[in-house]
Amino acid sequence: MGGFARALGLERQEGHLFPWAPVFFGAGVGLYFALRVEPAPVTLAAAGVAAALMLWGGRRRRTWLRAALVAGALVLAGLAGAGLRAHLVAGPVLEFRYYGPVEGRIVGIDRSASDAVRLTLDRVRLEDVPPARTPRRVRVSLHGDQRWIDPRPGMVVILTGHLSAPSGPAEPGGFDFRRHAWFMTLGAVGYTRSPALVLEPDVGGVPVFAARQALAARVRAALPEDVGGVAAAILAGDRSGIGAGTQEALRRSNLAHLLAISGLHMGLLAGVVFSGLRIGLLLLPRRQSLRWPVKKLAACGALVAAAGYLALSGGNVATVRAFIMVAVALCAVLCDRRALTLRSVAIAALLVLILTPEALTGPGFQMSFAATTALVAVFSAMRGTPAAQAVPRWLRPALAVALSSAVAGGATAPVSMAHFNQVAHFGLLANLLAVPLMGSVVMPAGVLALALMPLGLDHLAFTVMGWGLSAILAVAHGVSDLPGAVGQVPQPSGPVLPLLAAGGLVLVLWQGWGRLAGLVPASAALWLWAGVERPVLLVSDTGRLVGAMTSEGRALSRERGEGFVAGIWLENDGDPADQARAAGRWPVAAGGQREIEVAGRRVVHLSGRRAARSFAGCGPDDVVISDGPSDAEWTCEMHDPRSIAETGALAFFRDGAGLSVVSVRDRSGVRLWNGASRREAEVERAGDTGRVAGLR
Repeated sequence: MGGFARALGLERQEGHLFPWAPVFFGAGVGLYFALRVEPAPVTLAAAGVAAALMLWGGRRRRTWLRAALVAGALVLAGLAGAGLRAHLVAGPVLEFRYYGPVEGRIVGIDRSASDAVRLTLDRVRLEDVPPARTPRRVRVSLHGDQRWIDPRPGMVVILTGHLSAPSGPAEPGGFDFRRHAWFMTLGAVGYTRSPALVLEPDVGGVPVFAARQALAARVRAALPEDVGGVAAAILAGDRSGIGAGTQEALRRSNLAHLLAISGLHMGLLAGVVFSGLRIGLLLLPRRQSLRWPVKKLAACGALVAAAGYLALSGGNVATVRAFIMVAVALCAVLCDRRALTLRSVAIAALLVLILTPEALTGPGFQMSFAATTALVAVFSAMRGTPAAQAVPRWLRPALAVALSSAVAGGATAPVSMAHFNQVAHFGLLANLLAVPLMGSVVMPAGVLALALMPLGLDHLAFTVMGWGLSAILAVAHGVSDLPGAVGQVPQPSGPVLPLLAAGGLVLVLWQGWGRLAGLVPASAALWLWAGVERPVLLVSDTGRLVGAMTSEGRALSRERGEGFVAGIWLENDGDPADQARAAGRWPVAAGGQREIEVAGRRVVHLSGRRAARSFAGCGPDDVVISDGPSDAEWTCEMHDPRSIAETGALAFFRDGAGLSVVSVRDRSGVRLWNGASRREAEVERAGDTGRVAGLR
């Protein structure tokens, strides 16, 4: 065993094992979300007890046996913790399509993908729906003429709206909004085209949200249009004032991360406050400045400022992660320890996963910690090296910005490409131009504006902040308009991101030459991604949209309607076409019947009740998809509203000379957020009305 341990370099890992703690805990969280059947509470409890026993039993074992027991305990703890969190946030989910009066208190205001104002309501009341079955929260988009309402925190509103359950994946293996909504305690989503009215102007109960909205309103009043909207997003976490065009330009130039209150903003704010307090205290009379622990006092002030920023920003996962990182760094200063190490990154990751284990599956967590881990590892490796010492002191800040952008961009690029199916080719250029402005102009001016606000002089600092943001937006629009600014990539298969993460973590965390073993899973992930097979046929969960892969790209069965699903399919294909262009690839349709050949089989899409009832018939090798009910007996493979409501969206893959089908139910299984009772209600509703009972 000794020779084997030396060959692996195990003896060099002693003292460097703690950063692996969130890795194994996260593996347990990932295992929970990968299960197809919801584990019983007794199983979760048994996992927690087993984790405790393994920790107890490993106390006096040899080093590597103890490490193995701790790793196993962390995996079981992650599994149990994620399951506990899922049960703690459990709440009613609307089990049918609802139309009628909706009453609730405003606890969230943002904008939908269609740029409509969207309200999140709690204390919800629905007509003829008992309280025990009423969702805790609903989210409603306001369309049409809404001149009669100016939404404010704590306001009780009443409206007539359409509500349904949160939708499931647009295709098997895709993003599951049902699960996302479950952890947000969001039990229904919908819209209204009728005016929303104020029932009570302010019942209170949301002071932090009210303070955020007040700050955002003041910022937008001080700065024009999109500049004010971006400033409000940076200082108060409110993006509702940013136009859709500006958001798209920021995404295409890889500057959208500037809108999120994350490590960059929290670090800059804490750094500005820390530096300002330290300089201010050093300017005191010599006697006091030498006697007082100036550095630690400045760290305490920066910690208080960061905590206030966390509360004011709303406390989303990215902001919590950033605050924990800053708090760990500042506490290290108080303890006279190095502020930024992989150990501090591990503490932050572990705390975030314990508090919100569902964050593991989101791009925010993955990109934040990929960038932070890579940056700390690279700068720690460079510290004290001859190459780093040879760089002139005056040149180091510029090189640090360039290196930070390159390292962070390289670490987050695979995650961004996997989640958003696009890559910003000139993102490094945009960040090199914009990030220094954010650090040297925008954030210092923002902090100064907050300090001057009680004196009524904040407009002076906001003016300077506006100059910096105007320059950043000019960079975003200029870079996004460059030819070939954005490239499309297909969605990777399920194992790709875990393999990439495993490879990257081994490369960064393992000590010695053994870290090169991380190239194996990373290379396997890239090989799988390069050879990813997209479905040759996709069917939406309503049966109203069909997408067939052709030599020109995916052909869609309709050019309007189901636009959200159509956009996701094309993005996952890595196809830049819009729905209308993709619909033009489908052969000419006759009425409500559309046909296309896929893998040698005839595929027929029937749209509407009349088309379903008048369909002449099909052969045994045909695939028929209908969005209307049909009681006829067919010899072909038929998918109608009732069967699709039971299975969810469908994906067909080539299987030799034929086709094999995979459903959302096959991939997602039966979990708390898509339970059997809800699916049975959807099937019953679809059978009665010919329509799926809500957006799963």
